Amino acid sequence: MQIKPRQHLLDIWRAIGRHSFQDGGKFSWGELGGVSSVADAERLLCLLYPATEIPAFRLDQPDTTERDVLRALEQVGTRLEIPANIVGVLSEFMQKHTGPDGEPTFAGGHYFRPRRSEDQVTPEQRQWGVVDSYSMSVTLCLAALGFLKVYEDTTARSDVRQAVEDLREATRARLTAAMVSLLRSFSVNVFEPESDQGRRLVQLIGQGRQSDRAVIQQFSRRFKALRATIGESLILGIDVEEMLRDDNQLFECGWAWSIVRDAPEVTDLGEPPVSQPPGVADNLPYVYFTVIALDGIQDLFSERTLTLGLLDPDQQKLAEALRLRWEISQQYWSGIARFGEARWPLEDLPWRTTGLQLESEYYSLTVAAILVHDLVRRRATDDDLTRTVAIMERLAERGRVTSRLTFDDPYVHLHSPGATLPLSGAGKNGLPPLLWRMTDFSAHLLKRTIQLAELSRNLTSQDRLLRLAEQIFEHLWARRIEDGEGTGLWDDIKGAYPELGGIPSRLSWSVTERVTECLVAARQLYHQDPIRSADLAELARHLLSEATHLFGKEQLEAAPTDDGGRGRAMRSIETRLDRARELVERQPATAFALALPVLRELDTLSQARDAAAQEV
Repeated sequence: MQIKPRQHLLDIWRAIGRHSFQDGGKFSWGELGGVSSVADAERLLCLLYPATEIPAFRLDQPDTTERDVLRALEQVGTRLEIPANIVGVLSEFMQKHTGPDGEPTFAGGHYFRPRRSEDQVTPEQRQWGVVDSYSMSVTLCLAALGFLKVYEDTTARSDVRQAVEDLREATRARLTAAMVSLLRSFSVNVFEPESDQGRRLVQLIGQGRQSDRAVIQQFSRRFKALRATIGESLILGIDVEEMLRDDNQLFECGWAWSIVRDAPEVTDLGEPPVSQPPGVADNLPYVYFTVIALDGIQDLFSERTLTLGLLDPDQQKLAEALRLRWEISQQYWSGIARFGEARWPLEDLPWRTTGLQLESEYYSLTVAAILVHDLVRRRATDDDLTRTVAIMERLAERGRVTSRLTFDDPYVHLHSPGATLPLSGAGKNGLPPLLWRMTDFSAHLLKRTIQLAELSRNLTSQDRLLRLAEQIFEHLWARRIEDGEGTGLWDDIKGAYPELGGIPSRLSWSVTERVTECLVAARQLYHQDPIRSADLAELARHLLSEATHLFGKEQLEAAPTDDGGRGRAMRSIETRLDRARELVERQPATAFALALPVLRELDTLSQARDAAAQEV
């Protein structure tokens, strides 16, 4: 199934309009609205992310809104009402997720699940912040600030302008709080090689091919510079210098599931947040939450954020601190995934976590996602990318995305009920232990596949990635809800797996938002220039050279009889030659295709002229 970003995004917007907007553009939050800041942010990003990332979907300048966009959002309002209604919805979101003290809250809400069937999540636990919310809030707040910056200049209504100003203030406060919380959720876990976790890490990266001592020495050498960077450069929200003094110790870094217990408050700001809640998470990095954090942090230094000047001085300082952690985490996990000289640890599916001793294809995918981040960061188009393509293909097959389910297939759990993560530290002080569930394996796989395809400059690799992306998208599109609540949205597992008829459809804003991200990424992929073939470029230049020469020769000759048709043909040839010369470096295949008929037409003109001359 071919991915058509514009058409499919409009289908999603149309479905969101039917589901979430009542007559007159009033937003309906439903029973679970306001319960989970993660779900509410995902829901709004389905609308706002395309509107701020794709020029053709812009809603902040009503005079430029395109007709098919207006038709898709007719339930939201008219051309002038849509942006004002979006301001209203964003204001409601900020109010719903602000505590009694006036500070932003980042509650996981119903996304938190009890680990034991006999337990129930307490109200206190439901209000805990989670890295998903911090990261989603960064993306949502930046999208909202960019939207407001453009929209405020297009409206003269005093009430709307006041609402815009109030919303901007609340959005800035939430963005700062989310960035501070991300800093305080960063984790560096140091442990002895002889500990249980140390032995598991050595086994993971050594692959049984070297002695433990050799693996530890190689680890020390490979991450010596990174260890120094962590120990000397990390400020704001963490104190790790003492922990990393011993080069013989092993470590992991990344994001815990929430603010780390005993994480220091961030005070080195002009106006630090009034309230910085105490941490509840153990000092244990998760690859899943690290990927989630990386996705949000990269929006802080995107071209759009920098061009519009969306960050104030304090936020710029926080962004630099987060960017350092962003780079450190990518380098560390990319190094672990590719450790050694032969087979990568990542190629040994499924991935085994060292801290919680978990094993799943989903964890392989999250480590691969960090590797993709690193490949994009360093614009890698070498062997690393080619090997990563093969990993994506294997994950798609093992995850039953591109292969069929077998009888009593154990891999179906990746999609329903989904992979689960125990939240380390959540069950202390007499509270029940918690789980975090991930049901977005297919959408997550699609996003990373599209990112790799955008990065690849190898024709064979990109072709494999595009075919894989289309297969994954076909699988996902089959999982749209066909009737009832959330028609046209996700997720209905039995749409892709009819043999699982007993599983009811369930509206998932998590999966819907991930699919929306994938379509935005697909638009960026198709928007870039195609891969240039050096061989075709050389052939195209040869064709153009001959065509230009013959065209010049033909211009020297005058036909004995000319009824004007030859003149029109010559002007057409000149236009096509000019166009082919413009494209020969960027699109050599197109230039080749333009040059061939020109040569045929020049030959036809030459024969016609010679025949006419003989008749005379």
